[in-house]
Amino acid sequence: MPYSFPLGPYHPALEEPFKVKVQCRGEVIDSATVEVGFSFRGIELLAQKRNWVEVITLIERVCGICSNTHAMTFCMAAETIAGIEVPRRAAHIRTIIAELERLHSHLLWAGVGAEDIGFHSLFMEVFTLRELVMDTLEAISGNRVNYGMNCIGGVHRDIPDPKQHLPALDRLATGLAEIVIPTFTGNPTALARTRGVGRLSREQAVEWAVVGPVARASGLDIDVRKDQPYLSYAGLGFASVMRPEGDVLARVVVRALEMVESIRLIREALLSLPAGPLRATEGLPEIPVGEASIRTEAPRGEAFYYVASEGGPTPSRVKIRTPSFVNIPAIEAMVVGQPLADLSIIQASVDPCISCTDR
Repeated sequence: MPYSFPLGPYHPALEEPFKVKVQCRGEVIDSATVEVGFSFRGIELLAQKRNWVEVITLIERVCGICSNTHAMTFCMAAETIAGIEVPRRAAHIRTIIAELERLHSHLLWAGVGAEDIGFHSLFMEVFTLRELVMDTLEAISGNRVNYGMNCIGGVHRDIPDPKQHLPALDRLATGLAEIVIPTFTGNPTALARTRGVGRLSREQAVEWAVVGPVARASGLDIDVRKDQPYLSYAGLGFASVMRPEGDVLARVVVRALEMVESIRLIREALLSLPAGPLRATEGLPEIPVGEASIRTEAPRGEAFYYVASEGGPTPSRVKIRTPSFVNIPAIEAMVVGQPLADLSIIQASVDPCISCTDR
């Protein structure tokens, strides 16, 4: 007999509130409905009531994982309106922080994914590696979560001794190559829970308009760092990662190989850090009348910002579209025909961020 099963909005598979209501026949899922919006915070409205400096601090609180992406993208929009060109050293430092943040996010996802399939020892190995990233971010910015690195026109903090961070990158690369990647792609338990599970075909990926690792794991070669290079990506020789299978394993592999590429980018950026100032201007520059739309590649996919100014002390409009907003609905397509027991890892494979979505 068919029956409905609600997962969430509060459940052990995810710390943030969202709900997946599934209709099952026996142990097989017939259909699903995703609900979000349980903790709306009104950040876009609040941003229009703060001055340009206060908005950076507020915007950084959109998400605790990709906080730098949000602050950086907002600053890039303001710089575009004001016609400010960020110094090359500042662009390099922004690139380094963005890729460290990607490592932080992907390792967090890998740990949560391991926990969701009951692989606790792998969870501990992954989170040990994640500490290396958090320590590096703290050494550079003074913070482990909200880094406070970005200002309009550049960055607040320098990296005076870039080579001191290379040993941590070496240890991280070794851990990924010897433990995380072989375990996720070769361990029978991990493969049994991920291979062929939660497929999203290339056609479905286009239909649901997914972005980021979810899209690239379904054969869509889209990445803002490649398609519309910004910061220092063009000069560092960025290469995107793509898999055609579209299942949970493909999403694991894409994120794993993206971490390898992030380590290479950070190492290259540290070794080629150009001399020069950290900011294009001193103090807060005047933001004239104008508008700008900026896209960046957040760890979960494309982040989109629209910012408008009427020349006053506050933005007149701030519009944000986060990658989770477009990736989460695709769970409805992924779970059809799948065992109910796989619902947890399928929804986790999207790496949903409710903090970003319910901003």
